[in-house]
Parts: sequence; C-alpha cells; structure tokens
Amino acid sequence: MTIALGRPTPLLAEAADAWFDGITDPVEQALTVLRWAGDTFGDEFAITSSMADGLLAHLASTAVPGVHVVFLDTGFHFAETLGTRDWITSVLPITLVNVRPEQSVAEQDAEFGPRLFERDPDLCCSLRKVQPLAQTLSGYVAWGSGIRRDESPSRAGTRLVDWDAKREMIKVNPLAAWTQADVDAYVAEHQVPVNPLVEVGFASIGCAPCTRPVAPGEDARAGRWAGRSKTECGIHS
Repeated sequence: MTIALGRPTPLLAEAADAWFDGITDPVEQALTVLRWAGDTFGDEFAITSSMADGLLAHLASTAVPGVHVVFLDTGFHFAETLGTRDWITSVLPITLVNVRPEQSVAEQDAEFGPRLFERDPDLCCSLRKVQPLAQTLSGYVAWGSGIRRDESPSRAGTRLVDWDAKREMIKVNPLAAWTQADVDAYVAEHQVPVNPLVEVGFASIGCAPCTRPVAPGEDARAGRWAGRSKTECGIHS
C-alpha cells in the first residue's frame, strides 16, 4: 500500500499516520516516513535539528540525500552544540539552513533589557526560536522533527504524521515511537555524531542559560527551564 502524492491537508496527514503506525520496526518506520515526505514534497520538505545529536539528520539524509536541515542559531547555544552542527554538516549529505533571529543578542538586550530569558522566557523563545522558524518554514509545505513520545508526558501523544494547524503544514515525527534504547542502538551501529554534552548528563539540549543536566530518574526534558512550569519553547505546541 502507498500513500498518494498530494498537497498538504489534514486528511493526508491522518491517512499517512494510520498507515505508517503499522510498521513495527523503528528504523524501517522512520525511514519509510522520511522517504514518503521526500517523495511527496521534494524540496518543499525540511527537517529541524537542535544538534543534540545527528540521529534524525542521519536518517533523513539516508532517505532523502541533500535534505534541508534547519538549525535555529539563537545566539545562546553551547559551544558544543555549534561544534556538533559543524561536525554533522561536514560528514552527512545534508543542506544546512542556519537560521538567525532578526535581532542579535545585543540588539535584543538594548530593546528588552539583558537576560530576557530569565524575566520572560516565553518572549525570549518567541523572538529567538518560534518566529525565526515560522519565517523559515513559510518556504516549505512539510517539516520534520526528532521529538519522541518517551521524552516527556507532554509528548506522549506525538503522531508520526500530523497536521500542523498553526502553520498549515504537514509535520512528520519519524522518531515518535522510538525509545532511548532504540536511539542508543542506532547511534552506536552507525557511529552517529552526538553532542559531547550528552556524556555529562544533558538529555535535552537547548540554549545554555536555560538548560541543565538531568538527575537520575528525571525525564529527558527536566533540564529545560528547570524550576519553571514551562516545558516547551513553543515550536511544538
């Protein structure tokens, strides 16, 4: 069975998700979803990467060589994250789309005051991540992310193929059903680049001022905006 080619609609997303959800092998499932997205949308499909590792980029470049990989260069990243971006770009057949906010950090500080991430993290995320991504994705009709159901309760219902109503696009989440064991096995087998911060306890890596290592027993996203009720930057919600 194949999913017919077509422009992005909620019905297309629902049909594709129902079909791909029946594939039980996680690697086969992810590659099938990505090949479908590449075949269906061509150059109008891109994936995003936080550069915590090169897993999604490795899978996507296998399924869709030359795939566009969007990285949000917020101005607040760890040096290790920028190094991982450059590493992945040098070893995988991808097309990096490095996206910077409209304002530099200094310009944002001048308008809103320094350390906005402490006083109003939602606004900071909007200015440096959500708005730049929305502008970039306006040039595509479908996009993919590496979020997984096991990362946090807020992501437990993640679909393989979904309708992004906010942006009126297809959104694919090829790793939705993967476990951490699946990730570890694939990374080891294919020698996938991994951000060095993972080795010192960073399970989910965002901007440096708002990310800490996680403690044993915490979910993967507990280190993001620790001490706040905030659990998402707004990109996936």
